[in-house]
Amino acid sequence: MAMRLKISQFLLSLVIISALMLGGCSTQQVASNTSSPTSTATSDTSESSTQTTTEATSVSQTSSDIPGITDLPRLEGKATVVVTVKGSPITIEVDGTNAPITAGNFVDLVQKGVYDGLAFHRVVREPQPFVVQGGDPQSKDPKVSVDRLGTGSYIDPKTGNARYIPLEIKPKGSDTPIYNKPFDATAQAVVLPHKQGAVAMARSQSPDSASAQFYFALADLAFLDGSYAVFGNVTQGFDVVNKIQQGDRIDSAKVTQGAENLKIPGK
Repeated sequence: MAMRLKISQFLLSLVIISALMLGGCSTQQVASNTSSPTSTATSDTSESSTQTTTEATSVSQTSSDIPGITDLPRLEGKATVVVTVKGSPITIEVDGTNAPITAGNFVDLVQKGVYDGLAFHRVVREPQPFVVQGGDPQSKDPKVSVDRLGTGSYIDPKTGNARYIPLEIKPKGSDTPIYNKPFDATAQAVVLPHKQGAVAMARSQSPDSASAQFYFALADLAFLDGSYAVFGNVTQGFDVVNKIQQGDRIDSAKVTQGAENLKIPGK
């Protein structure tokens, strides 16, 4: 009986993880744990993953040691973002104190209006509540086929290149986050865990492939801690999140507090 229960739990986990994989994705892949299948990743992604593992940093290093990180927006402190879906507001506290690069990227994209009109292309509530994911810039165009959604990134209009941010995880007791590599959160807790209402960045197999897509955690998802970067939490309107259906669009996303904490390189 005990063995049968363990097998059932294992199969349930596989169902959940398989529901999160994006077939043929080359950039963004919805959240999955570090033991999930990665066969859908492209060879380019695999090479990138190998490279970032080699360049992985330790807790003792500062963020300025990460190549390209000084060119990314930072949020120095906290901010409040209100995402409106079908006329109803979702209030998010964005935590730049503990995830400055991830939070800065999100707030910057909100300020640029990137999320306005984008769709939630993936909603996973069965066999148990999991995530609501959106933020693919491709979804603004209704002509883009549904099977392409989940593969898009934010393209910087100044450079014509996609903007990617490094995986950023801050362990409890650490002064600075760890960058470029997953962290074993089973051995040491993280400051920003995947609690119900957490907001985090989706990415592909490569740790440093997050760009614009984000997800809401519909339940406590501790097995994602250390592998995906949480940067905020829903403080009001989680009931709105719970009603989001695949295809629903973001009416608007606005920074209502803390905009002055956003620091843009060169400004």
